[in-house]
Amino acid sequence: MKFAFLADPLDHFKIYKDSTYAMMAEASRRGHEVYAFEQKHMAFSGGAVTARVARITLTGDAVRWYEEGERASTGLEAFDAVIVRKDPPFNMEYIYLTYLLEVAEQKGARVFNGPAAIRSHNEKMAIAQFPQFTAPTLVTSDDARIRAFHAEHKDIILKPLDGMGGTGIFRVKEDAMNLGSIIETLTHNGAHTIMVQRFIPDIKQGDKRVLLIGGQVVPYCLARIPQGTEVRGNLAAGGLGVAQPISARDREIGEALAPVLLQRGLLLVGLDVIGDYLTEVNVTSPTCFQEIAQQTGFNVAGMFVDALEQQCR
Repeated sequence: MKFAFLADPLDHFKIYKDSTYAMMAEASRRGHEVYAFEQKHMAFSGGAVTARVARITLTGDAVRWYEEGERASTGLEAFDAVIVRKDPPFNMEYIYLTYLLEVAEQKGARVFNGPAAIRSHNEKMAIAQFPQFTAPTLVTSDDARIRAFHAEHKDIILKPLDGMGGTGIFRVKEDAMNLGSIIETLTHNGAHTIMVQRFIPDIKQGDKRVLLIGGQVVPYCLARIPQGTEVRGNLAAGGLGVAQPISARDREIGEALAPVLLQRGLLLVGLDVIGDYLTEVNVTSPTCFQEIAQQTGFNVAGMFVDALEQQCR
């Protein structure tokens, strides 16, 4: 099969931990052809979407890990699958990308995750569709509502709806220290909508990444544990990643969401779970494949390529 990866520049990959690299390596090991391109290589012209795509050969070297063939303008329907692995920020450029991919789908391209599904599932807001699994949550830009939520719950987390890697996350305890300033900063004085949640003390045991692949739950998760005085467990914010078997509650949440999200066009999803509560639904480029594989021996990339092959038959 021919798999084309829509990703960020390959020379920026840290292959010892990059999940996209793990997917490419597994696909290549099975004899599939691997191609890559970036958003800037795409264009709509003459009624179709094409991309300047290059064949990628994995070398096995830790530094010069790939060789890139000559780029050729190709219709995306020429591939068995187009795998979207472009990282956030989820801005208007990302929205335009989903529009282009939808046109490609109309010409027969098979895109995973589906562009309409990516666009419809804001990674913070998507939890609102599954309130039975969430901690008390408020989404608003209104100062008075946020202050009332804090007065009720005493210890809260505030975060932007378009953040990634733990950026822009604040905790405000019962003393309400700097609450006004944080509200002003995150909402841009009431112009931007944000998310506010009751603080979950179980963050001390980690912000767990539970992976859903092809409608199934990966049996191990990665608990990203905050270090020192940090409240954020994100690996990008210095969290320590510890792989562990998923809990009964993790499985309950995963098994409830997995078939629903697959039906919506989401082949790969990364749930964030703190304690017993769902906090995010990651659909753009979920990670943690290699950390789980290295610590448990479970081949997450293998499970992903299995699901991809099944979708392409």
